[in-house]
Amino acid sequence: MCGIVGAVAQRNVTPILMEGLHRLEYRGYDSAGIAVVTAGGKLCLERAVGKVAQLEAKLQQHACVGTSGIAHTRWATHGGVTEANAHPHVSRGRLALIHNGVIENYETLRTEVLALGYELSSATDTEVVAHLMHHALTSGMPLREAVRSVLARCTGAYAVAVLDVQDARRLVLARVGSPLVIGLGIGEMFAASDVAALLPVTNRFIYLEEGDFAEITQDEVEVFDAKGATLHRTVHEISLHADASEKGGYRHFMVKEIFEQPAALLATLQGRIVGDHVLPPSLGPRADEILAATKLVHIVACGTSYHAGLVAKYWIETLAKLPCHVEIASEYRYRDVVVPDSTLFVTLSQSGETADTLAALRSARAAGYLALLTVCNSAQSSMVRESDLVMLTQAGAEIGVASTKAFTTQLLALLVFATMLARNRGLSPEREREIVRQIQSVPGAVERTLTMEPVIRKLAEAFVEKHHALFLGRGPMYPIALEGALKLKEISYVHAEGYAAGELKHGPLALIDETMPVIVVAPNNELLDKLKSNIQVVRARGGQLFVIADQATGLKAEPGTVIIDMPHAEPLVAPIVYTVPLQLLAYHVAVLKGTDVDQPRNLAKSVTVE
Repeated sequence: MCGIVGAVAQRNVTPILMEGLHRLEYRGYDSAGIAVVTAGGKLCLERAVGKVAQLEAKLQQHACVGTSGIAHTRWATHGGVTEANAHPHVSRGRLALIHNGVIENYETLRTEVLALGYELSSATDTEVVAHLMHHALTSGMPLREAVRSVLARCTGAYAVAVLDVQDARRLVLARVGSPLVIGLGIGEMFAASDVAALLPVTNRFIYLEEGDFAEITQDEVEVFDAKGATLHRTVHEISLHADASEKGGYRHFMVKEIFEQPAALLATLQGRIVGDHVLPPSLGPRADEILAATKLVHIVACGTSYHAGLVAKYWIETLAKLPCHVEIASEYRYRDVVVPDSTLFVTLSQSGETADTLAALRSARAAGYLALLTVCNSAQSSMVRESDLVMLTQAGAEIGVASTKAFTTQLLALLVFATMLARNRGLSPEREREIVRQIQSVPGAVERTLTMEPVIRKLAEAFVEKHHALFLGRGPMYPIALEGALKLKEISYVHAEGYAAGELKHGPLALIDETMPVIVVAPNNELLDKLKSNIQVVRARGGQLFVIADQATGLKAEPGTVIIDMPHAEPLVAPIVYTVPLQLLAYHVAVLKGTDVDQPRNLAKSVTVE
C-alpha cells in the first residue's frame, strides 16, 4: 500500500517524482503529494485528494522546482481521504516525511507530541512521527540519528523517506516490513517503493533489507543498521524496461495483462522442464533433498494467491499423494500452529511483500517446519530472500489491481511444483511424461481461449443491471469459481459469491430466482455428471444459467440457459484455462458499468499493511 518516491539530483527532480508516482499509482490512489526544496531553501509542498492527475493539475498552477524532493501516493489507513491526511507531512516547515505502513503505537506517541507543543493538522500516524523527528533535529541530532532514534520507538511496519530543508543534499530512508529500493544514477540517487517507479532513470538498484537504514546524496549511498554500523548491500542490474508499465495500445492495464498470459505462462515454464520431465533443482540446491523428505505441505497466502493455493491442494494430493493444508495468512499468523514432522511451508505472493504472508513466513521460520518455499513474481522481494526454496513466476510487471497473469502463472508454477513432489515420490516416467505434456499445452490453450473475447464481451451485457451473482464449480474448479466471483466483485462492484456446486442445497439455493445469474465452470472431467445435476437444480428454480463448458460435455443451450463453448483443455490444467473467460467477463462487465477497472475503489495492488 502507498507509493514512495524520492530523489537527490543535479537537475529538477519534480518530473522524476511525478513520473514515479504515475508508475506507483497501483499501490494507492486516494491522494497524492510532493515536497521539493527550492533553490531559495524553501519547501514547496503540494497535496491533492484523488489520483496523481489531480496533483499534476495543482502543479500546473504552482510549479515546484528543486534538486531534492519526495513524493507519495496514498492508500488510507489512519484518517480519511482528505488533503490534510495526504503525504508528505511537514513539521514546522523544516522536516518533510512520507511513509508507507502503520505505526501501531501512534496513540502513545501522539500524546507525547501534543505535550511537546506541536499542533496536529491530520488524523494520521505519519504526522506524529514527523513531529518527533523534527523535535530530535532541533535538539541537535543529525537527520540520520533523528530518524533512527524515533523509529526505534515505533512499533509496526514502515518504509519512510525523510527530507530536512536545512540539509537538502540528502535523504534518509528506513524500512521495517514494507519494501524500499534505492536507484543509482550518475550524480543523482533515487528511492522508491518499487523499481517500476525508477525505470525511466536507472536500471541499477539496491534492495534495502529488513531493518535497514540508508542515507543518499547525489554521489553516495550509505546503508547502516539500527545501531549505526555500516552494511554492505549488493547492487543489482535488472532487465525490466520502462515501457513494461505502459498500456501498449490497450484501453486498460487489466485487459493488456489478460492478453499477456500466454507469453507469461510460457516464460514461467522456462528452466523448470527439460524434455519430458520436471527439474526439481530449479527450486534451489537442496530441492531434491527437501522434497524427498516432505510428508505434508502447508500453503499460506492471501486473496487471489489463496485461491491458487486451494487449486494446488488438489494437484498435490492427487499427483504426489501428500496431504496439503491451505490457510489464509491473516488467520495463520494469529493462532497456535501445530507443525507435523517434515512439513514443507509454502507461501504464495505476487509481490513477495504481502504483509500478512510475510509475517506468516517469518513466524514459520521458528516453528519447526522442514523448509520454506516461496512462489513469487518478484526476484528481490523479502519473501524470496527469506525462503529456502524459491519458484519465481515470470508474469512480468502487473499494474492492474485485479490480478490476472500473476494468478495464472502462480497456478502453472504450483502444478509444476506438485509434479516435482510426485517425481520425488516415485512418479512413473510414463505418468510424468503425460503430466508434462498437459503442462506444456497451457500457453496454447490460453491463447485459444482468448479468441473468445467477443463472445464474453457480448455476454457481459446480461450482467450490467445485476446486483448479485453466483459462481459454481466442483473439485479444483471450485477455487476457480471463488476467483471468478472475486474478480467480478472487486472491479465491477457486483456482489458475487463462489460456491462448491454440491453446496447449493445447503443454503445458496434460497437465493436462486429469475434475477440471479449463476455462472458455472464445466470442463469435461469426472465430475461432469454431478455438475449437470447441480445445473438442473438451478434450472428448476428459474435461475439464469451461464455455463462455460467444454464442447465435449454435450450441454446445449435452452431457455434460461446460455452455453459458452470453450476450446478443449486437458483435465489437469483446466483450472488455469477456465480462469481466462472469468477474467474477461469481470473486465467487460466493469467496462460497461463504467467503473475504474485498473484502480477499483478502496483497493490497492500491493498489500503491505496488516
